[in-house]
Amino acid sequence: MDTTTKLSPTAGESKYSQDMQLDEKLIPRKVQSLCSVRYGMAFIVHLCNIILMGQNVIMNITMVAMVNSTDHQSQGNVSTEGLPVNSFGGPNEAANSLPAGVPVYNWSPEIQGIIFGSINYGMILTLAPSGYLAGRVGTKRVVGVALFVSSLLILCTPLAADLGLVVLMVSRIVHGISQGSGFGGQYALWEKWCPPHERSRLCAIALSGMALGPFVAILTGGFISQVIGWPFAFYIFGGFGCVCSLLWIVLVYDDPVSHPWISISEKEYITSSLAQQVSASRQSLPIKDIVRSLPVWSVILCCFSYQWLITVLVMYTPSYISSVFNINIRDNGIVSSLPFVFAWAFGILGGQVADFLLTKNFRLVTVRKIATVLGNLPSSTLVAVLPYLRHSSFLMGVSRGFAHLAAVLVPTVSGFILSQDPEFGWRNIFFLLFAINTLGLIFYIIFGEADVQDWAKERKVTRL
Repeated sequence: MDTTTKLSPTAGESKYSQDMQLDEKLIPRKVQSLCSVRYGMAFIVHLCNIILMGQNVIMNITMVAMVNSTDHQSQGNVSTEGLPVNSFGGPNEAANSLPAGVPVYNWSPEIQGIIFGSINYGMILTLAPSGYLAGRVGTKRVVGVALFVSSLLILCTPLAADLGLVVLMVSRIVHGISQGSGFGGQYALWEKWCPPHERSRLCAIALSGMALGPFVAILTGGFISQVIGWPFAFYIFGGFGCVCSLLWIVLVYDDPVSHPWISISEKEYITSSLAQQVSASRQSLPIKDIVRSLPVWSVILCCFSYQWLITVLVMYTPSYISSVFNINIRDNGIVSSLPFVFAWAFGILGGQVADFLLTKNFRLVTVRKIATVLGNLPSSTLVAVLPYLRHSSFLMGVSRGFAHLAAVLVPTVSGFILSQDPEFGWRNIFFLLFAINTLGLIFYIIFGEADVQDWAKERKVTRL
């Protein structure tokens, strides 16, 4: 006969995950931080994320130079060697300083939206499976191959654009598959490299590269497009990515035990810290309870609304500035990139602040909601929310997958709005963004919780 009792969390539990409790007395003395191999790994992943995100968004700034007109009747891939006009078909004075002889295309706002969104069709297919694959064959192989393939496809983008819309969109979809593998496969690395007490800081360093990548791509992409032509933006980012993929293969190892240059003291510190984790007994995934849980839906909807905001900013800020303010592409890149350098800085700071507030006995739910309301930063928000949930790997995959639907919907919806209403299209896009973001935030503030849900509490089975 089996009797099942629930183990409720005690009032004095540590700030760490309910399913990861540590016997701190058994952990070796902490070794150096910033000069350590584990922090070096975090900075390498940070660089990898800069490159992947840079390759992901480089077309968002080059599109300003690539588009000759947005004739609403034109659905082809007509290439000319003239100067672009603005998003509404009028003369674009910002194009006067662009190099002559580079190809430009007659793509409507709707077609541009499809081109922007096609990379996300591939990403949504591989974000979750790549994490499983990395657990099986190693993060080193999965992310290394993904970065190399992504770089090769970026190098071929100008050629694909010349070959036609179908070739370009197929290329972008395959590029999205490689990008999703790179982003999704990297999380398995921290299961073996990240001491629980340093998880927020290391993940914040690694993930903040996703915010710095758009800054680098949009800033430098504007300069490159104006000085030597938009195709070279793809050649430079693709070539740099190929070099870095080789460095990744040489420098990254799947665990501390196999790393040839790590010190014995640091290796023992990491392995002993991870060995002292007390993992909860395996339980079946309570799908029905998760689906009915309002706190879970609050996280999912908040991620969706945040992704909608980020996608609009990344994809359409350069086009909006070009259309409304009619400035040259170099200055456009400078202005459009500014939000992302702040996101990068505060993303790193967010992980540090989250750990600091929790050590000062702030309630976990308070830290989560402060990060969500003030941050809208991928690193600090995800670090503050997800590592404390039981079944967190599954919930992270669900929330990221659901949120990525926004990246698929935004370019389609925005392109349709611009093509239907050129005069007030931008206003409608920003009003829609505001409404979705506000609703997601309100829902999270009302229903978001830090307590372990009943369906997630550990159950102890006693056999009589």
